[in-house]
Amino acid sequence: MSKIKFQRPKGTNDFLKEDFYFFDIIFNTFKRIVEFYNFSRIETPILEDANLFLKGVGRVTDICDKEMYCLKTKGGDILALRPEGTSPVCRAYLENGLKEWPQPVRLWYFGPFFRYERPQAGRYRQFWQGGVEIINGEDPGLEIEILQIFFNFLKELKIKNTIVEINSIGCSSCQGKYKKVLNRYLKSYEKEICENCKLRRKENILRVLDCKEEKCQSIIKNAAQIIDFLCPECKSHFTAFLEMLDHLNYPYSFNPFLVRGLDYYTRTIFEIFEERKESEGGQEKKMALISGGRYDNLIHTLGGEKTPAVGAAFGLERLLEILKREKLFLPKEEKISVFLVLLGNVAKIKILKLMEELYREKIKFFSGMGKDSLKAQLKLADKLKVDYCLIIGQKEALEGKVLIRKMKEGSQILVKMEKVIEELKKR
Repeated sequence: MSKIKFQRPKGTNDFLKEDFYFFDIIFNTFKRIVEFYNFSRIETPILEDANLFLKGVGRVTDICDKEMYCLKTKGGDILALRPEGTSPVCRAYLENGLKEWPQPVRLWYFGPFFRYERPQAGRYRQFWQGGVEIINGEDPGLEIEILQIFFNFLKELKIKNTIVEINSIGCSSCQGKYKKVLNRYLKSYEKEICENCKLRRKENILRVLDCKEEKCQSIIKNAAQIIDFLCPECKSHFTAFLEMLDHLNYPYSFNPFLVRGLDYYTRTIFEIFEERKESEGGQEKKMALISGGRYDNLIHTLGGEKTPAVGAAFGLERLLEILKREKLFLPKEEKISVFLVLLGNVAKIKILKLMEELYREKIKFFSGMGKDSLKAQLKLADKLKVDYCLIIGQKEALEGKVLIRKMKEGSQILVKMEKVIEELKKR
């Protein structure tokens, strides 16, 4: 027995027939909803200038520091496989002059992304993501519009037990004041916090709030909250957002320590989770499905004018996992009406022409091409539970005829080649 020499790289996945069935449901549902809300599709290159992410996402984020796949071209350029979608969309907004479009510009995307991180359930090193961006709009109603889109999206996918966690991290001025207070607080726990948080405290202190270590969480829960450091403008924005959200009756909770792992976020941020118990009486688990928020400084950081914006994205693999786990949208067995049995080279030529006619008439068929014996082909036809077999042997091919066998009864008739479609339609 030969040994397999090659396997897919760690953290990647092969999509097979069943996966693509759910893949298409998720993609088509998303596409239909965002286009209903008048979003235009955009597709950016998989490869981008690595500096786009270093400048946009932030040099001391996990994405840029540990997870980005980079390569050097023959010309000496450093390119990166895109780890996220917002920075490339903003780059495209500037480069293609989308400021001349009616504002705000509503864009949506869907494609593969890449991050070098520890593979786990629903998380891969190559993953598929869909997202929306609303560029050049400051109204808090735009955050609500994006939440509406994604709640409708999850509802149409029949995904239940979802809740949105929200927070405001303010503008750079609010964050500056808060970081000083948080730093003083964490300094007194320098020995207790984990090694990662010791580094984050010096380089990207807000990321400490996102630490999953139990000892760090117990320290963080007693820290000051950024909501208390919001400037009047940011506070007013967040208050207006909450008032609108309350009118929609979406399940949500305020999480004062919610932060995002990308530096460009400002003001409102949110994550939509699925909440479920592992088993009856088991521990409750939360899985993030959709993440997003406002990023009012990103386009300016990339060289444009000050342009407020907001967006969100979902990971396809986690949604696909839920659809399979909950047995939602179970695939229906495809009914194949006709099996083509062919014996000999002359029959192969005749059968190819018949295939074209069946395709034009939208009659689903399966071909026995590649199997030489009559017995093997009829066995496969029986397994597929087809209604009819069209049998063309050497004799039938020379006479321009086809043997139509009704599989359930075993009855069969011989008809002229040109009458086959007509005869099938009668039956």
